[in-house]
Amino acid sequence: MLKIGVIGAGHLGKIHLTIIQKLSDRFELVGFYDPDKETAKSVTKKFRIKAYKSPDQLIDEVDIVDIVSPTTSHYEHAMKAIKSNTHVFIEKPITQNHFEAEKLLKLAHEAKVKVQVGHVERFNPAFIKASHYIQNPLFIETHRLAEFNPRGTDVSVVLDLMIHDIDIMLKVVGSTVKNVHASGVNIISDSPDIANARIEFNNGCVCNLTASRMSLKSMRKTRIFQKDAYISIDLLQKQTEIIRLKSIKANEKIDPLAVVLDIGKKRSKKQIYFEVPEIEENNAISDELESLYHCIINDTDPEVSINDGLMALELAELIIEKITINQQLI
Repeated sequence: MLKIGVIGAGHLGKIHLTIIQKLSDRFELVGFYDPDKETAKSVTKKFRIKAYKSPDQLIDEVDIVDIVSPTTSHYEHAMKAIKSNTHVFIEKPITQNHFEAEKLLKLAHEAKVKVQVGHVERFNPAFIKASHYIQNPLFIETHRLAEFNPRGTDVSVVLDLMIHDIDIMLKVVGSTVKNVHASGVNIISDSPDIANARIEFNNGCVCNLTASRMSLKSMRKTRIFQKDAYISIDLLQKQTEIIRLKSIKANEKIDPLAVVLDIGKKRSKKQIYFEVPEIEENNAISDELESLYHCIINDTDPEVSINDGLMALELAELIIEKITINQQLI
């Protein structure tokens, strides 16, 4: 069993505290730190755990620190933990900027501690199931729409929402970025509330990402196109649909009920296969925390490493830079 403490007891922090208490066979929840005295008081009463007066005191008494504080404080807390040889779980985005993330990468390597970044969609069961079918995608389109919530407006919608899809896209494409085009609109906050990015990769794949926190309904959909296949992933409803094409050989016997696409005399007919894989329900946050536990116990690499968080952040920063340039031209 590993001793764990949580830094940040806001909305997401309370979710983490609840889940950690349920993982009592993996973790011993030592306590938490939150700078707001009223929050600390209410959380202590609700969870019946110790509120530490400083993050340093908490870090000194745990094996893992779970950082769920505002992004502006991620680097400071993670840096102190790593220097104390304490393992770290850190929510996305990993830090305010890639310079801080690069420093954490170096520190973690020197200290030989495990650091996992909270890109929770990696543990979404719909994505996990779909990943078995993804091979050399050529075009990806994502829509991540959310109703307005002032809680995330301290950063651009790119860092608030789109970064989830950036991380998934980098994971499945597996290539370096060639070019980025992006635009965005500030509606209520001082940073973009709606953004669109077109990303071209050196392997030929093109991705079109859209994120909005000004929608009337929520949506988290990803569509992936590759040779002879179309994969639809609904990350919100946790559903995956696969449509695959298979060439029909000459004189091959065809099921009379099969769906066949005739694409011309000079080209072979293709049979269409529809699949709706069964999705097993899970709690993605619980799974990502458990993943870190096994990573530490078995001395393996984190599922979502500092480098993964760094690459997602670097691309997010580039998208924000392109949006800023376009806004200045208007």
